[in-house]
Amino acid sequence: MSAYVLTPPPIVVAPVEGEAGAFPVRRVLCVGRNYAAHRREMGGDDRDPPFFFSKPADALVLPGADVPYPPATANLHHEIELVVALKSGGKDIPVSEALSHVYGYAVGVDLTRRDLQNAAKDKGQPWEASKAFDASAPISAIRKWDGAPPQGAIALAVNGAARQDGALADMIWNVAEIIAEASRLWTLAPGDLIFTGTPEGVGPLVPGDVVHGEIEGVGALEFKVTA
Repeated sequence: MSAYVLTPPPIVVAPVEGEAGAFPVRRVLCVGRNYAAHRREMGGDDRDPPFFFSKPADALVLPGADVPYPPATANLHHEIELVVALKSGGKDIPVSEALSHVYGYAVGVDLTRRDLQNAAKDKGQPWEASKAFDASAPISAIRKWDGAPPQGAIALAVNGAARQDGALADMIWNVAEIIAEASRLWTLAPGDLIFTGTPEGVGPLVPGDVVHGEIEGVGALEFKVTA
């Protein structure tokens, strides 16, 4: 007799460079407004701390797959981000110990239905419909990593034209601080992914656009937006 009344959904996984096995994804946390220029771009105050929101694990779009233009929006935006993959977790993790929980890093794009987000902001409503929709989190293969986090260039182009061009070193909260702060809000665990925020230059996408994102030392990600 089956233990389930329905067929369980498949485990969401992300590929790992140089490994036959994949990284099982537990959940996806995201940091908002973690670069000063982007925070000003979105109308925020540099003194405000970053905040968190989440996406479902099955919102991931793996390398090589197209991204369908989502319904219920006329203003889909790209936001390139460094993604942290955790190999272990806990709660109330000290900043000094946070990097010991990192398995590796990937390139991610936080896709946003900006019109829905702006409408939700105006009404003081949650952001789920604008951030946590299907296929809203394209991701590259994860690169295993030891030591200090990457600090180099982060950039995104659409159809070959540069849109976002920044540096990971410009993050307001660094990787260790993000992990520590997240662990005060959730008990982190192996398989968690954290999108760490985006630099300035976010902008719209339309069907047919080819998006190329790259983070120095981490990797690259490319996908096409389909109708």
